Order: sequence, then structure tokens, then C-alpha cells
Amino acid sequence: MQILQFLRKELSVTEREIKSFVVSAPKKYKVYTIPKKSSGTRVIAQPARRLKDYQRCLIKLLETKLPIHDAAFAYKKNIGIKENAERHKKSNYLLKMDFQNFFYSISPKLFFAVLKNNNIELTTEDRYLLEKILFFNPSKKTGGKLVLSIGAPSSPLVSNFIMYFFDESISKACVNLDVAYTRYADDLTFSSNAKNVLFAIPAMVKKTLRDHFNGAITVNEVKTVFSSKAHNRHVTGITITNENNLSIGRQRKRYISSLIHRFSINQLDNEDVKYLQGLLAFCLNVEPDFVERMKKKYSTEVLSAIQIEARKTNEKK
Repeated sequence: MQILQFLRKELSVTEREIKSFVVSAPKKYKVYTIPKKSSGTRVIAQPARRLKDYQRCLIKLLETKLPIHDAAFAYKKNIGIKENAERHKKSNYLLKMDFQNFFYSISPKLFFAVLKNNNIELTTEDRYLLEKILFFNPSKKTGGKLVLSIGAPSSPLVSNFIMYFFDESISKACVNLDVAYTRYADDLTFSSNAKNVLFAIPAMVKKTLRDHFNGAITVNEVKTVFSSKAHNRHVTGITITNENNLSIGRQRKRYISSLIHRFSINQLDNEDVKYLQGLLAFCLNVEPDFVERMKKKYSTEVLSAIQIEARKTNEKK
């Protein structure tokens, strides 16, 4: 790949500067936790600013060489959770699965194995640079295990690439079963109009994971959920109604409405206004009729003021 030469040119640095920087790159992360939607916390490892520059630079090179499957819907331009949910909205039966500690399951060894399967040749120097720049050392100890971090700009591309052959195998099997399959990062969604066909999918997924990753990536059994039109169907945070429409869900609507009300009486701080504007943008994409109802309830002027205040907050930063 001639990664060293690429970095020198793109970052305008010397070979010596690169080699000096990458020695300790896997330790150059700020680690913190955020609450999960369900329960517990998620560990985020944020790379130092300069390391992000290196990672973004590598993305330019790698995205021209690493194949990503059409079944993967996360981290792609102009594709997101709405498009992911739309693939399943006309199906009566739904299965959701989840990987266990997905990013932390991906090691340099696994990455290089998939690169080899894709006939992508690496020099010893290429391997060293990829390992040091793309992977994180949670223990901060010399020689500690390296994994992908949740927070690095390069991790989404690497994780989607790692799953390419898995996505290909599962997609082919699902076509034969007349099942729709999509993957959004570590969230797997399957849907069908045949009543019992989805019950065979979990065993197939586990076998395919063993075949491709030999136990490195596994299923989070707690997150395996079957549902149908008789119950609420949710795909990556979007509700599918019984009329096969996409919705942001009743609970989220009530919450957004309450935030708009608080804004209208000057009880929302700047960060919350910014957050509310993001929610409204999400609604406009998924369920624009709800935004129109909010305009009628609170007035167009109030919703316009939310955008203006959020813009001011961004400009101050």
C-alpha cells in the first residue's frame, strides 16, 4: 500500500516524525463513558487530535481499497437508520440480533486476516503503521491487547470491511429464504412475511460467525428479539407502524413536544436547544408530518427560533 509515503505526502511530515509519533499512538486516547439507551454504560475512546489527523488520512487511502457490502447501512454517505428501517417496513415478522462488544472484538490480527482474504498485500511496514494508527490499547500497558475504539473516525470503515464476507454469506442465504437482511454496525435485522422462517436465522448467524471469525465475534444472546405486527416493531430506533409506515414513536414525540414547550417559555438552555434542533431534524427525515403538527401546535415562529438559537450556539463554539 506504501502507507508511509502516503502519510508523508498527505500530512506534510517527515518519515522520522511519523515513526516517532506512531510508537505510542495506541495510547493517545481520552477514555470516558456514556449511558446506553437500555442500561449500563458505553466506553468511548476518543483519539487525540493529531492521531485523528492520521486516522482520517488513512481513511482516504483505505476507502478506495476496502469493499463494503450493500447490506451494511451504518457509516455510509446519504444512508442511515431511516433507509435501514425502510428495508423491513413491509414485512410482517422481524428478528433483531446484536454482536457482543463488537468494536472491542476486532483486533489487528483479525483485520489483517480479512485483508489477506481480499488479496490486499501488505508490507511489514504497512502492517506496523496500520496497527499503530488504527487500533487502541485499553490497558495503556506496553504490549497490551489492541482493539478498535468507539470514537475513532477510522473505526467505522474498518468494522464494515471486517464484516464484508459475513454480510455476503448471510445475504446470499437470506435471498434463498426470501428474508430481508441489513446490518447497522452491530445491529442485525432480518424480516419476512413467512411466519416461521426467521426462527432458523440465529443458528445460521452463529455458524457463519464461527466459520469466518472462529469465535472472535459472537452474538449477544440477550439482544436476540423476535417481533411481529402483533407487537411493536422497532428497527435501529425507528418504529414501524401496523400500516407499514416509519415513525419516531409515541414516547419520543411526547418528549420532543415537552422540549418545544419549555423552549417557548424560555426554560431550555443552549445545549438543550441544540439537542432539540437535532431531534427535529431527525423527525423531519423520518416523520415530517409530526414536525408540521408541532408547527400548528406551537407556531412556525417558535420552531424557526429553535433553529436560529441552535445555530448561534454552534457559531460560538
